[in-house]
Amino acid sequence: MNARDDSKGGTVRAGYVRPLDIRNGRIDMSHGAGGRAAAQLVDEIFLAAFDNPWLRQGDDGAALVMPAGHTLVMATDAHVISPLFFPGGDIGCLSVHGTVNDVAMMGAVPLWLSASFILEEGFSLADLQRIVQSMAAAAREAGVAVVTGDTKVVEKGKGDGVFISTTGVGAVPPGVRVSGAQARPGDVILLSGPVGDHGVAVLSQRESLEFETTIVSDTAALNGLVAAMLEVCPGVRALRDPTRGGLATTLNEIARQSGVGMLIDEAAIPVRPEVDAACELLGLDPLYVANEGKLVAIVPAAAADAVLAAMRAHPRGREAVRIGVVQEDPHRFVQMATRFGGRRVVDWLAGEQLPRIC
Repeated sequence: MNARDDSKGGTVRAGYVRPLDIRNGRIDMSHGAGGRAAAQLVDEIFLAAFDNPWLRQGDDGAALVMPAGHTLVMATDAHVISPLFFPGGDIGCLSVHGTVNDVAMMGAVPLWLSASFILEEGFSLADLQRIVQSMAAAAREAGVAVVTGDTKVVEKGKGDGVFISTTGVGAVPPGVRVSGAQARPGDVILLSGPVGDHGVAVLSQRESLEFETTIVSDTAALNGLVAAMLEVCPGVRALRDPTRGGLATTLNEIARQSGVGMLIDEAAIPVRPEVDAACELLGLDPLYVANEGKLVAIVPAAAADAVLAAMRAHPRGREAVRIGVVQEDPHRFVQMATRFGGRRVVDWLAGEQLPRIC
């Protein structure tokens, strides 16, 4: 039998397909055509990284069994960050962390993920493998499995390398109900650590800005931290990860949902000196800069000390602080006591400070 080239540049002879040339290969339109090329891409890059019993079945979906008595939670997110690689992370781990955290902020234990990839023709196979392996490592660390997915290829110039959409499924244990609509006057507002790291890290990489100290993204899965908090206080009112729009927008969202006001203390909100300096240089307010590894918690006052101690005992919450209180306010304003003894309203983000950082 004469040899022929297959649609991926490999050589087929008597059923043999040459492995992908990861180092020098590029995505082409055949990788999205559903044939041998697409199957090889899935096997050698995606299945090799995400391998688990659900994926090995080769079906169009995954049959999942929820723990008895638990409530199903599902969250979805799309990731279009530029650049794809940045100090402290990349679009791969970010796509896992973002969805795992969305599920965890509902008080759920994240269990499974789906992943959908839109790849641009000409994208490097080496970069794709690096991204997928980063996703797989993040999923293993978070204790979740990528159980189903999809890949599409668009013509060169009609994408931006790679876009990733992920959907997460988790289980809320009996007796836990966490919602942004549950904040009550007198509750305490806790923050798991310094704000602004992720947004400034991405911006510095994108714009080739150099600072004396490298600013690293805080991207991380927070489900372990949430579990530690719920263990000492199943009655945590609300949890939220302050991503796009930052801490200020997140607090406004919760205030609107719950019909309350908030008073936060500027001096209590941690910002790393290098992030603060970068924001001052760039004309940014760190309260509105995205984070990918921090959470805000609204807890009953009586449980605040115990929850704060549990946070500080966990690696993801060592720098946790109390930053304010929930108060009655028919206008649902978020106010901040400034370092100078005054007060100002911390309003919703208007416009866009940093494009494409989540």
